Amino acid sequence: MMADSSLPAVPDRPSAMTATARGAGRFVRALMREPTGAVGLVLIVVLLGVALCAPLLPLKDPLKLFIEHRLQAPGAEFWLGTDQVGRDVLSRVIWGARASLAIGLAAVAIGVVLGTAIGLIAGYRAGTWIDELLMKAMEVLASIPLLIWAIALVGITGTDTIRVAGIGLSNESKLVLLIGVLYAPGLARLTYGLARAEVQAEYVAARRLQGASATRIVLSDVLPNIISPVLVQATLLLGVTIIVEASLSFIGLGVQPPTPSWGAMLSDSRALIFTDFWWVSIFPGAAVFISVLAFNLVGDGMRTILDPRRRRRVADATQGGAV
Repeated sequence: MMADSSLPAVPDRPSAMTATARGAGRFVRALMREPTGAVGLVLIVVLLGVALCAPLLPLKDPLKLFIEHRLQAPGAEFWLGTDQVGRDVLSRVIWGARASLAIGLAAVAIGVVLGTAIGLIAGYRAGTWIDELLMKAMEVLASIPLLIWAIALVGITGTDTIRVAGIGLSNESKLVLLIGVLYAPGLARLTYGLARAEVQAEYVAARRLQGASATRIVLSDVLPNIISPVLVQATLLLGVTIIVEASLSFIGLGVQPPTPSWGAMLSDSRALIFTDFWWVSIFPGAAVFISVLAFNLVGDGMRTILDPRRRRRVADATQGGAV
């Protein structure tokens, strides 16, 4: 009788996508147990839901002029009132959320990709000419304020759509690229410091001895170990971007009419702030405030979850207050 030489069946390992989904689910559950993070996450979900569903909601046209209802106070027909030319404030606030959130998400995504890539490369090649060149370039880029860059961009290209390599770039697209590129230096410095410390670890030396390529080490080993602080910073930058977009739109350098924008709404209504027509400026201002608060709360909650020392301090403070 011959012995069974077949190998035992190896259970299937979960795919990377499945593992990522499970990890994301655990993280969201942990964030929901953190009071500040839970409040911020709920606010963000509501904001995103309203912004994404704006075309499906029974809203008035945000561009339509109801001249006979100019500066009408909030009521049954116009829940948040109308502005000085009769446009529905509720519709404009909701459609303005689409512009602000889209610009924020796109700009931060560009900044994270660029900054993280540059920081990883410079950190892995620390002490070489590559490190010096990349980080010096980041210092130069960060030395000029964003407003100066925005004025220069508008001065050179104007606010109209331009074509680059056959691709049309609206003023909003140019704004996204500009903000994203200018976020790269800060994220690069953060990633650089984390990566430079990480590459000194023994496991990185062991991976090199095993013949792993630099790209594989950086992407498979270093990046997963340093990504948490980067994600926290990216979340906080989303709130900053909403303020930046509103500020640029307020002075006419951001989202261009007739597209609704919170900053443009505040600019149009600045003469009415201290009048009886308070709703024209209060509601877009409140939208900016709530959005920034939501992202800051989530960022603070993420920092608490991902930093064991901070988590212990919060737990000790909670227990001390309960005594």
